[in-house]
Amino acid sequence: MPSVRRWVQLLLIILSIPLGNHAVQAEQLIRVGGDHNYPPYEFLNEQGQPDGYNTELTRAIAEVMGFEVEISLGTWDVMRRRLELGEIDVLQGMVHSEDRNRVYEFSPPHAIINQSIFARKGDARINTLAEMEGKSVIVQEGGIMHDYLLQQKVGARLVLVETHASALRLLASGQHDYALVANLPGLYLGRELELSNIVPVGKPFGALNYGYSVTKDNPELLAQFSEGLAILKNTGRQQAIYDKWLGPLEKSGLPWKKIGQGAAIASALLVLVLGAIMTWNRTLSRQVARRTEELKLQQQQLIQADKMTSLGILVSGVAHEINNPSSLLLLNLPVMKEVHQDLEEILEAHYQANGDFDLGGLRYSRMRDEIPAMLDDMLTGTQRIRRIVDDLRDFARQGTPDLNESVDLNEVVATAIRLVDNTIRNSTNHFSVSYGQKLPRFRGNAQRIEQVVINLIVNACQALESPEKGITLKTRYRPEKQQLRLEVIDQGCGIEPDQLSRLSDPFYTTKREQGGTGLGLSVSSSIINDHGGTLVFDSEPDQGTSAILYLPATYRALIK
Repeated sequence: MPSVRRWVQLLLIILSIPLGNHAVQAEQLIRVGGDHNYPPYEFLNEQGQPDGYNTELTRAIAEVMGFEVEISLGTWDVMRRRLELGEIDVLQGMVHSEDRNRVYEFSPPHAIINQSIFARKGDARINTLAEMEGKSVIVQEGGIMHDYLLQQKVGARLVLVETHASALRLLASGQHDYALVANLPGLYLGRELELSNIVPVGKPFGALNYGYSVTKDNPELLAQFSEGLAILKNTGRQQAIYDKWLGPLEKSGLPWKKIGQGAAIASALLVLVLGAIMTWNRTLSRQVARRTEELKLQQQQLIQADKMTSLGILVSGVAHEINNPSSLLLLNLPVMKEVHQDLEEILEAHYQANGDFDLGGLRYSRMRDEIPAMLDDMLTGTQRIRRIVDDLRDFARQGTPDLNESVDLNEVVATAIRLVDNTIRNSTNHFSVSYGQKLPRFRGNAQRIEQVVINLIVNACQALESPEKGITLKTRYRPEKQQLRLEVIDQGCGIEPDQLSRLSDPFYTTKREQGGTGLGLSVSSSIINDHGGTLVFDSEPDQGTSAILYLPATYRALIK
């Protein structure tokens, strides 16, 4: 008897674990820290302001993600302590290592760092760390090489300095044997400071990932920076920033100052040429202005699409994590049902011989009828979790650009309803679906049409003013026009006649104050046009709205 009780209690505990989401809530102002003398990645410029590759990348991420940042740069060891004390929220550049991973969380890398051993001209090359034993080596305090040399116990005499510049100056002055610094900052500072007597003599280390880092208790903030970085990579903006700051050092032997001067001269000449052209041809100026506005709209759409890509990656990962415990339940619950069936005869005999008794804190006479139903309900719920996980994976999957799938409209609608089931239940108590029978299939991309249907259902839910208002979905076939028809009807607030014709315009929205971007119906209309269909709306204020989707049918479904 105690064994049965433990089994039941264990199952109840497992199934009571919530699989909730933790929404990332960005703070109004995010405090970002970095090294004040680590060019060209991050440094204070001549005006005393934060500058460099990391700084420009951080500001670009803040722009696309819609939050504000305050960037402060200082000595590296101090900035690490400030992060651990919570005085800043994130470091915009830290080299990843296994030891650091125990303390910090890291974003995907936005650069690759190579470490070099610098020595004075004429010194022999260094091929292994063992050759540094007994030598006097200058390293930045708190830097990755400081951590690494302590961990590996190389046996070198470490000389700690605050910055890479201090390390290279000290080496150039004739003191100590080597300076161990990052390769690009070393080359940059050697040229800036005109330290002509020092050169890199070895790279005994592998390439290291370099990216954003936070403390272990702040993964939500790191997720925002990772998402913003993904958007910048997909749009090519991160590569442009990288090429601006790091490209000249990697690809050219020209000094950094000369590159900057040449770029400034070229920019000035370009401005003069453009100014002359604009003065000479006003018509061309107006065309350029119109084209610029079009490009801005396209850029915003691309940013939105990249956010959806990042969301798809996130959804795919979450679905994988949910799938593991649900698979365990699907494996064990049938076994538990068989265990209970084997125990029923023993438990019933004990009940007939000794009378009623407790089972899991409740009387057996009650539990004997409820346990089978409980196990069936748990198995049904777990199967529903698995089905939702599969739908999420399909939704997050990157579809092929061609539209050659054979698609069943009823299946697409059913999948979309499952994905937004929670939104529907929170919005209305009256939701109904009428599926047309033996619909023909159509050629296209099921995932993209599913995105359209989800958007139409969510819009209908948002239009409802109370849960007593309803939503109806209908799928039909119009044989006279060989068209499939999906109608989403809501009893919501309706749309004014002057707004109805603008619903598919990019960035037009009646929900700006609720965070609407005006891209949902625009993107949906574009998807339907790609499929050779149409999307039309019919609405009256305070009476509700009907969104009607037409798709060309390709052939009749086979009737078995």
